[in-house]
Amino acid sequence: MAHLNHSKTALFFGTFNPIHVGHLIIANHIVENTPNDELWFVVSPQSPFKKKESLLADHHRFALVNLAVEDHPKLWASNIEFGLPKPSYTSHTLSYLEEKYPMKEFSLVMGEDNLEGFDKWKNYEYILENYQIYVYPRLGIEKSKLINHPHVHLLNDIPLLNISASFIRQNIKQKKDVKYLLVPSVYDYVKEMHFYEK
Repeated sequence: MAHLNHSKTALFFGTFNPIHVGHLIIANHIVENTPNDELWFVVSPQSPFKKKESLLADHHRFALVNLAVEDHPKLWASNIEFGLPKPSYTSHTLSYLEEKYPMKEFSLVMGEDNLEGFDKWKNYEYILENYQIYVYPRLGIEKSKLINHPHVHLLNDIPLLNISASFIRQNIKQKKDVKYLLVPSVYDYVKEMHFYEK
């Protein structure tokens, strides 16, 4: 990974099951319209406590993210959590990244729905005090009480698409075409591997 050494790096955590154009529009907006130089999609491993039938194997989801970002100079796929103790807590991953990349300044990217339950996260006060958090609006979500925190930045000018990975999976299962919801390389790979068809 030819990451920038001294950089402001946004971390976008998720299962990305699969990664879709909505995720990529948000990521591109972050690197073009905020102080961040680059963004890493941090692919969450399957939780050992939650067996989700519809969740693709870790390496497949990581491969899809890699395909989605391979032509973008500022977007990266990260499987850093695959080797960390499970369940993966964001605060633990951040500590690990700080140690591994001391020159980088990390921030977090999350949806407004995640911010709503953020005060239930492990060590959330520490994260809030030490990291900038970029929040993309979600339709129909109550405004979180944390929205006015000086480290929380609501991205009001982001082009919003109400696309969800579960909607995509459901459509594939029903043999509907999802061509324009995925980038071409991801679309081709999903089709070729018959992902989400059952």
